[in-house]
Amino acid sequence: MDPAERRELVSRYTQEVVTEEELADVFAREDPRAYIGYAPTGEMHIGHFTTIRKLADFLRADIEVTVLVADLHAHLDDEKSPFELLDARSEYYRAAIEAMIETTEADADRIEFVRGREFELEEPYTLDLYRMMADTTISRAKRAGSEVVRQSDNPKLGGLVYTLMQSLDVAALDADIAYGGIDQRGIYMLARELLPDYGREKPVCVFAPLLSGLSGGNMSASDPGSKVSLTDSREEVRAKIDDAYCPMGEVEGNGVLEYVRYLVFPFLEERGEPFRIERPEEYGGDLSYESYERLEADFVSEDLHPADLKSAAGEHIADLVAPVRERLLEAPDLLQSAYPDNYE
Repeated sequence: MDPAERRELVSRYTQEVVTEEELADVFAREDPRAYIGYAPTGEMHIGHFTTIRKLADFLRADIEVTVLVADLHAHLDDEKSPFELLDARSEYYRAAIEAMIETTEADADRIEFVRGREFELEEPYTLDLYRMMADTTISRAKRAGSEVVRQSDNPKLGGLVYTLMQSLDVAALDADIAYGGIDQRGIYMLARELLPDYGREKPVCVFAPLLSGLSGGNMSASDPGSKVSLTDSREEVRAKIDDAYCPMGEVEGNGVLEYVRYLVFPFLEERGEPFRIERPEEYGGDLSYESYERLEADFVSEDLHPADLKSAAGEHIADLVAPVRERLLEAPDLLQSAYPDNYE
């Protein structure tokens, strides 16, 4: 695979790459490595699925992939995960990530999993962290983590340290590429600013878009109807998509279209299959789309009705979630131990 093809795999379906020129340089290195971190807080959902799918692109581009299960971060961020649940939630996150990777037909065994406490409690990490704390102002750390860490007028110290730790994780894991949602941008720009001061290279940053909530606005952890969960049944997935905010002809903030663009189409492309919509002949008959762009154009021109889009999207998304759900429900003790309040 030539460098141009590798760059296309890495950058497709992303929101921003910082920078494209530096990404080209990465492929001249021997065994380039990408990393993504997940703090094991609430249950994983469809928004995580889009970033997990992207890991298959990195593997296909011959990039080594490290997944950090950031257990200490999950507690530092306003104790979103109680300390006594970190082990169980870390185990659950790894199982869920592996299940999602398997749906991409990529080899999950090629991904290296690391827990934060495996390296974040030892030198030289701790010494570098103290140096960062001495060099970074509270306002700079707070601003960098404003889209990630829970904010308040009187923030806890853990949330500020979280930001510096995530910046340092990139170097500690020898990552050439830092990958994450666009909400991580502030933290990784801080990493690019600080790491060269400690003799480390600044990472290339690849950012995924954040999906809109199905009920309109942002996806919300407190609103089950705003997202598809990995344990939702086929009926629940279809019902959530059927009820979703999807106004005729509107693209902005349309979670259904975003699911189709960033999750469904990449899977179908890998399998060489079109996006099919079944509808009665009286309403124009079946439709088949080889590209998302054409589907969106038909939706904007109102040649594609929201009800038809939702029906097909619900089936495709349910197909993707089904094997993940099956694997997670095969381990009820894992879910119960990680989220005792949800699985009593």
